[in-house]
Amino acid sequence: MDNQIETALCCLDSISQASVTISDFSDEILLNILRFIPSHDLMLSVSQVCRKLRTLCLDKSLRAHIHLHKEYTANDDAVKQLLKNIYGDIQTLNLSGCYWLAGSTVDQVTRCKSLVSLDLSGCRLTSVRLSHLLTSLRCLRSLALDVGPGFDLHQLSAEGKSALARLQELKQTLLTPSYGVVPCCSTLRHLHLYLEASEGWREAGDRVQLMVGQSSVPHYQNLRWFSARLAPGEVNRTLLALYLAVFSMRVPEGLTGLVLFVPGPAPPRPVAMTALMESMASTVGNTVTALQLPRTWLDGATLGRVLAHGCPEYLNVSRCSSPGFNPLHVLLSAGRDLTPLRSLNMRGCGRGPLAESCGKGEEEMDAESVKALTECSPHLIHLNLSATHYHHALPAGQDGHLCGALGRLNALRSLALPVCALAQSPPAPVNIQDSRSLLLGLKKSSRIGVPTYRPATEVTMVQGEEQQDRGLCIQPLLQGCPHLVELELIGAGFSSAMPRNEPAIRKDPAACPWSYNVGDGELAALGGMKFLRKLTLAHLPGVLKGTGLIELVQGCKDLRSLSLANLGSLKTMNYTQALLEALSYCTQLRDLRLEQPYFNANAAFFEALSHCHQLQRLCLVSRHGTFQTAAVAAFMQSCANVIMCHMFMGGTLVACKTLQKTLLDSFSISHPALSVVIYPLLHEDLANVIRGMPLCHLDEITLFKSRVAEEPMKQ
Repeated sequence: MDNQIETALCCLDSISQASVTISDFSDEILLNILRFIPSHDLMLSVSQVCRKLRTLCLDKSLRAHIHLHKEYTANDDAVKQLLKNIYGDIQTLNLSGCYWLAGSTVDQVTRCKSLVSLDLSGCRLTSVRLSHLLTSLRCLRSLALDVGPGFDLHQLSAEGKSALARLQELKQTLLTPSYGVVPCCSTLRHLHLYLEASEGWREAGDRVQLMVGQSSVPHYQNLRWFSARLAPGEVNRTLLALYLAVFSMRVPEGLTGLVLFVPGPAPPRPVAMTALMESMASTVGNTVTALQLPRTWLDGATLGRVLAHGCPEYLNVSRCSSPGFNPLHVLLSAGRDLTPLRSLNMRGCGRGPLAESCGKGEEEMDAESVKALTECSPHLIHLNLSATHYHHALPAGQDGHLCGALGRLNALRSLALPVCALAQSPPAPVNIQDSRSLLLGLKKSSRIGVPTYRPATEVTMVQGEEQQDRGLCIQPLLQGCPHLVELELIGAGFSSAMPRNEPAIRKDPAACPWSYNVGDGELAALGGMKFLRKLTLAHLPGVLKGTGLIELVQGCKDLRSLSLANLGSLKTMNYTQALLEALSYCTQLRDLRLEQPYFNANAAFFEALSHCHQLQRLCLVSRHGTFQTAAVAAFMQSCANVIMCHMFMGGTLVACKTLQKTLLDSFSISHPALSVVIYPLLHEDLANVIRGMPLCHLDEITLFKSRVAEEPMKQ
């Protein structure tokens, strides 16, 4: 044994003395490393380092698929040079979200004659420019684009329309009521619609019908996938109805994916929907892979017919439960194999209104059915159980807690839970006599049921007994799902202070009484999720000083996205010091969203934030919040990677616009992708300002929403 150890030590010594450089790696290892480098840096910089890297950069696996989404340093010159150098090898080009690129840069895509897939979502694209692109790209089979005001299908050339006729996949973001290019796409198999038309069209409802009527009827006969995601507003609901009306003329026979997301009140169920669902369920050998319908369009009979031919991979029944209809019960009682299920969204879907007075119309989680689901669907990857209540009455150490059941899902990568699901005990009863005291207005308000958390470095012995482990109930989840990447803990009933098309909310909703027992101890326990990259914490009134947040980020060293909203008291910011210390550990953080009333974005905050050297996007939302102009400017100067700064706080309109102009004038040249929006949160014109933001930032970070299992998994 001693000889083996000595030999091993000798080998280690010889390795440490050897001179190993990157050129000693095999080509296969180097190619795998190079795939993680942004395409424009790889082809324009890395390829110039040495002859070996230049040779490897000629490999077609690196040149065939160019992905520039979220590559904010890719300016016009770099993209033009990239396309000029490798245009002949590019088969897939993703420029989605590159809103800063000039139209002349987009024109260079015409060089890429071998393009099969092109994503121009968010780019500047006119009818004439699109016509030139399509005329040159004869091999194109997949296209993503935005259709804005002024788009005219008649400006497309005959060659361009022929190219559209060969498309098999189309992703179309409609910024104005229109069919876009759909009427020319006669062989589509996949159609993805994003309806983002402005509410300015509401006053001209008849014009919506007229403009859409100017195009011929779309071609749906070959469709295998149809999805539509709507922004709030009546104009988008009307537009969806016009798209769906085509199904009444001819129902596609092989449709396997139907995903319709309609926020707010659902429009009346189209007559064609019944025939469409029957076709999906009755086609021989046809298994539905993805299904989502508005809440009033889905019932037990419809869901049962779909499940009769197999379980889909993606199922979204968010807020679809109603008296007499529990989607989870239908799923479990269908008698089908549920192992194909990979992504399930049951947000706001429970077994009925909660008996306790937590909030009007709030649902209670059907915990027993969820536990049964974990046994039937062991391969679940994404699961959303938020916007419900889970109150575990038994001691957390006993069997039967929800986290114990979720711990069986070893493949789980993203999870959304209500905050009260982590409460280990019911809220403490309120002393009625004390609450009616005549001196109540003179006394300091007490926080009922909020235990004090002591960090690990402090004394943990109280009266000779060891302090209770506050993270006990979550331990089975930590142990059973060690590779969890995304976690959302959102208080049931939480609403962001900044909705999309409405005035800012001026009053915060009441928190679930059980959530007061979820505080710093539970946050510290989350630090055991070593692979966590995205974390959302919203409406946790039990947080006192925020010390658990420090231990959390110390454990989750690879955290990339952090969203905090309404932690602790809403009358004052009580975890400022802990937040400042926690930020110093977030060295890998890319996105930060912070929503908290009365937040002070002062010099101390931005100095702590400057430790996040990788930060790219920052969003601050604070009712009655304040900011220091000099501190914001100094932060932007020191953090070169920041390309988005959205602040919706207090202050005057003049002060906000002055700071916004200062930042844009100072950094726009060096940061072409810079997006700066600073505006008073309670200003009546906020909705108009929101419409002018890049959709990629608006959807991904600025607007608060639950994102777990929000969309089907990418194939």
